[in-house]
Amino acid sequence: MAQSSDSNVFEDNPEHLFGVGPGFSLAAIDPASTPAFGGRKADGKAALSARSPRLAQLQERLFAEGRSGRRRSLLLVLEGMDTSGKGGIVRHVVSAVDVQGVQLASFGPPSEDEERHDFLWRVERQVPRPGMIGCFDRSHYEDVLIHRVHGWAEPQELERRYSAIQDFESKLHEDGTRVLKIMLHISKDEQLRRLSARLDNPTKHWKYDPGDVDERYRWDDYMAAYEAALVRTSTAYAPWYVVPADNKWYSRLVVQDLMLGALRRLNPQWPPASFDVEAEKRRLAGS
Repeated sequence: MAQSSDSNVFEDNPEHLFGVGPGFSLAAIDPASTPAFGGRKADGKAALSARSPRLAQLQERLFAEGRSGRRRSLLLVLEGMDTSGKGGIVRHVVSAVDVQGVQLASFGPPSEDEERHDFLWRVERQVPRPGMIGCFDRSHYEDVLIHRVHGWAEPQELERRYSAIQDFESKLHEDGTRVLKIMLHISKDEQLRRLSARLDNPTKHWKYDPGDVDERYRWDDYMAAYEAALVRTSTAYAPWYVVPADNKWYSRLVVQDLMLGALRRLNPQWPPASFDVEAEKRRLAGS
């Protein structure tokens, strides 16, 4: 299944396939499915590799724009249950671009200092600078997901946070940051296989967290919390996409395609020279 570096490898646009809109149901999405892709795993991995240079070029143009004074950027928000592949997206998709143009952040339990502020305070400090691709591997959505599942926030507080998130993301959009939000949707059975594989491999024990087993008992509660957050906060300026994640090669290819689409719409351009190019050629030749 040969593909050019900028060809469309999907039979339908992933933005249409996986976007969260009216009538959305998380249960209707099969985490093991590979919609609109007719190839196999090897084809998907080959397509990912072939399209990486295009992603890198668009990122470099965005970075160059930022260095020349434009204020545009891209924020990739990754959410999903443990082992859903968020780290793999960073390693296999985002890492294809120049690392100097990437800002990576992850939001675990807040520190004592962070707890003295509103939940978005620490997130606002990590938004991508002009010209950058920001990547949140776990994000501000942890403060509505986990808090709902564990009952750490009352319904009215959760509603306030949904509204605050919408306002925050709207302001990002107005300031030139395009927000791309992706839930990697893994099945409970596939998570069991991945956690088991970590236990069977001593080199992966450091990745295993016994707390993940405790959270598995709350699986249905998490699915309800995800669906509520997705429906409540998917907007035209900050859409959610739910990507089947049981097949890592497929979810990586989809995320790459969604990033390519977002960057194409930004359409960053090489900035013009701020100096006389011909004069500099003469100066350089005579130096």
